[in-house]
Amino acid sequence: MSAPDSPWPAPPEPTADGPKFAAPWQAQAFALTVALHQRGAFTWPEWTTALSGELARSARQGLDDYYGAWLAALERLSAERGLASRPALEERRRAWAEAYLRTPHGRPVILKPT
Repeated sequence: MSAPDSPWPAPPEPTADGPKFAAPWQAQAFALTVALHQRGAFTWPEWTTALSGELARSARQGLDDYYGAWLAALERLSAERGLASRPALEERRRAWAEAYLRTPHGRPVILKPT
């Protein structure tokens, strides 16, 4: 949990209905965003601007995918800051899709290191 004067949010607390994250990747994206902010990769106002822009774009497309927008904002800021290139992000997305498609149902997806 973060301190009351912390500029970044605390991870969502589980509720009686279950966890706040529907999938592990959502929690990982959240944690990565907080860690990058803590390391100075971007300010919290820069993050909120990026996220709100992606949420607006998603809404214009008729999508209701909060963590999809979160991931898109994280990828965009990462590329803009030189943390990861767009081609590297696209290659990782392609590798993940291929790993997912070759993984038998019910088994964990294993993505080999690049």
